Amino acid sequence: MPVPVPVGVLRLPRGPDGCSRGFSPASPRFQALLGGDTAAQGVRAALRQRYLRGLAAARGRPTRFCLRAGVRVDAIFGAADVEAVAFQVDALRTPLGVQAAALLRCADVLAYSFLLD
Repeated sequence: MPVPVPVGVLRLPRGPDGCSRGFSPASPRFQALLGGDTAAQGVRAALRQRYLRGLAAARGRPTRFCLRAGVRVDAIFGAADVEAVAFQVDALRTPLGVQAAALLRCADVLAYSFLLD
């Protein structure tokens, strides 16, 4: 029987009062975790859900991306990661040629629209 490998424990730093761990109770992030403004949190959750459902429905659709420096490229939409860092696309048509698959950084994308088939 293999010997279990010990796993380190990550401890949060001590808080400003010296005895608590984690966020300061006065910080906005801590207040958001407590759900201080539940109405705004509910609206944000609904908007996020609509956005993610829209991205899921867009899979496989022709898409035009407007990038920085005025570059426009067309591709087949694949997916977006959870952190909204990158879009995965197929058949990316650029001024230099066609790439079978690519990742477009969200920081470089100014706008995107789905084209009619």
